[in-house]
Amino acid sequence: MAKEELTLNQIAKEIYDGAGGMENVQSVVHCMTRVRMSVRDDTKVDQAKLKSIPGVLGVVDDEQLQVIIGPGKVNKVAKEMVDIAGVGLGEELPHGSGKDKVNAKAAEMKAAQKAKQKSSPFKAILKDISNIFVPMIPAFVGSGLIAGVAAVMANLITAGTIDAATWQQFVDILNILKNGMFSYLVIFTGVNAAQVFGANPTLGGVIGAVVLLTGMNPEAPIKNLFTEDALAAGQGGIIGVIFAVWLLSIVEKKLHQIIPDAVDIIITPMLSLLVIGLLEIFLIMPMAGFISNGMVGGINWVLSVGGAFSGFVLGALFLPMVMFGLHQILTPIHIQMIGETGKTLLLPILAMAGAGQVGAAFALWIKLRKDKELTEMIKGALPVGILGIGEPLIYGVTLPLGRPFITACVGGGIGGAVIGAIGGVGAIAIGPSGAALIPLIANGRWWGYVLGLLAAYIGGFIATYFFGIPKDKLAEQELAEITTADSTETVTTSAASHATNIFTAVAKGSVHPLEEAADPVFSEKMMGEGYFVEPTDGAIFAPVAGKVSTIFPTKHAIGITTDSGLEVLLHMGINTVELDGKPFEVLVSEGQHVTPEAQVANVDLAAIKEAGKDTSMMVLITNMNDVETQVLEKTGAVNASEEVFKATTK
Repeated sequence: MAKEELTLNQIAKEIYDGAGGMENVQSVVHCMTRVRMSVRDDTKVDQAKLKSIPGVLGVVDDEQLQVIIGPGKVNKVAKEMVDIAGVGLGEELPHGSGKDKVNAKAAEMKAAQKAKQKSSPFKAILKDISNIFVPMIPAFVGSGLIAGVAAVMANLITAGTIDAATWQQFVDILNILKNGMFSYLVIFTGVNAAQVFGANPTLGGVIGAVVLLTGMNPEAPIKNLFTEDALAAGQGGIIGVIFAVWLLSIVEKKLHQIIPDAVDIIITPMLSLLVIGLLEIFLIMPMAGFISNGMVGGINWVLSVGGAFSGFVLGALFLPMVMFGLHQILTPIHIQMIGETGKTLLLPILAMAGAGQVGAAFALWIKLRKDKELTEMIKGALPVGILGIGEPLIYGVTLPLGRPFITACVGGGIGGAVIGAIGGVGAIAIGPSGAALIPLIANGRWWGYVLGLLAAYIGGFIATYFFGIPKDKLAEQELAEITTADSTETVTTSAASHATNIFTAVAKGSVHPLEEAADPVFSEKMMGEGYFVEPTDGAIFAPVAGKVSTIFPTKHAIGITTDSGLEVLLHMGINTVELDGKPFEVLVSEGQHVTPEAQVANVDLAAIKEAGKDTSMMVLITNMNDVETQVLEKTGAVNASEEVFKATTK
């Protein structure tokens, strides 16, 4: 025991060291797999050191610094960390640094940047979905490969290619292993969703299990409130479980606030399960079932149209149907087709949806090859996806990124259109999709199915490569390519970047050295060298030629990167972040190239003064390590865009 505690204690201390010291860590919390830290200064974090710590599986720097340790151990390490600091989980750690103000300023800017990047509710939802499913990816991949092998063997048995007496028990054993993951996926989803939303994980697992209807009497099933039909296990799907657990987190937190402490541990879980469970059974699941039944007519109509149109629509919409648990309505259609004609023409078309995901994954792999975390995930999930198990690619890759999920569905539609146009491509039994379905294709028309697969692969690849790569991921890729350019390019770039950058007055008024700034964060040059202008006019111009790299959500600051690599911050006023953007009208957009003649903002100087804030327009070079020399050439009265400062890069 002493040895284990010593090991955990050592890991905790090394994490603090890698995070820039205990004084750089503001608070420590943990989830199911990660220690999550709010840090005061990102520049002090040594990710390489963190990754090298024995027991650390990886590092993610997002809104928080996340050190991945794994379930079971992470809570022990997090407890060691807060015990060392003498605080509780989530409480602010003590610190005595003399740079509190600059740390606070850095935290303010970091928060503003993160808010800009995460401002979209849709992106926030996708981020939550990613956090729910990423911890399950290893199980997805392992179980998926087992499921793929079992599917190929089962389909070969069904097709009569191999002997059932010899191989069926092997298939049964593999299916037992596979079902440990996929039969209870809703439970794992409930547990992880509870971690993400802040609910009790075990309660989340129970809410996930509710959709399995394990206690229902099949002779007296629970009725759908909308249609009076019997509820079917799984209605509502994964999305229904996530929604229900989100509601659970709200109800549970409210109950914790109003239930007396003496009975909270008894009453809160009971009421939470009762309220959300009933809601799930009598509203969420019936709603999904009602939508499912309503879609039968539409699907039958699409099938009656036939041809490429039918194939495209069904191939493109199948994965969203699976996510919402609506795919169950197709099983009776498959069975009816097989009973009447000996084959289902629907299954090969629907199988194209997974193939579109495969094509999209290849495009992401090639386009974002510098993103090691993403490419490793794709490499693990691709073989499974080719065998027809799509969950790792869907939940681990395309869906969290948003746009690639849509272009993957387009690829599925293209594959479905090809099969629909060929016609007569059917499966003799219901089985897994992907390459594993080939042995089940009837009447020797396997070639048509293979053509559909290839079309879906190519369609998903092209649609994603040209239209499905998220802009933020592209920007990260471009930065990585610049960083890892070969030696020849590096020498060329270095020679080109050894240049003098001309800085100008951003407004009409008077130029002053930073030492005269009213804020010590600026006057002590904690954030870099530069100058400021006391404006007499609210027309604000770019201080230097370059590309607009950042516009803060509160509009009070604009980041510009010069062609030679200098990172320049135009900070309009002091403490004006508190004004929530009201005095500022930004006239440029991120990615736009500007020159000193370009007006970047209109500023209501009177409103800033009325709010009791300083109107100084600060211009700072924040990456001073790249600067060889700098000189403030002029002070005093100036006109806008007049040259006042020079900086030469190394």
